[in-house]
Amino acid sequence: MKVRDLMSKDVQVARPGDSLQDVARRMQAGDFGFMPVADGDTLIGTITDRDVVVRAIAGGAAATSPVVEFITRDPHVARADDDLKTVLDTMSSRQIRRLPVLDKNDRLVGVVSLGDLSTRVKEKYAGEALEGISRA
Repeated sequence: MKVRDLMSKDVQVARPGDSLQDVARRMQAGDFGFMPVADGDTLIGTITDRDVVVRAIAGGAAATSPVVEFITRDPHVARADDDLKTVLDTMSSRQIRRLPVLDKNDRLVGVVSLGDLSTRVKEKYAGEALEGISRA
């Protein structure tokens, strides 16, 4: 099975000029803590609720500050045609819970999470990935 078969395709995307407050409100309304940041359909980074709090707010940023100032640039990604086990191994070794998914033309097409993968792969592999992601 491939990542494209179970990734979330209807993904909220932040734009570089979106304010921290706007992104935080969208996270709250959707009950999620991760957003890819894209310029058009080109991924430029990611932002998490933790980034908003620890990088931005704790550093004194205004709620109106553009999100692009606080993103993680060059994030690890999955490819839509990647095998699920390969992606789980990557997430485990790099301690990542969510990955933006790109197509063969480097366009953002979705997000895959540990939760998405754990429902579709062998329990053993999901458990190993979670253990790797959670290690100190």
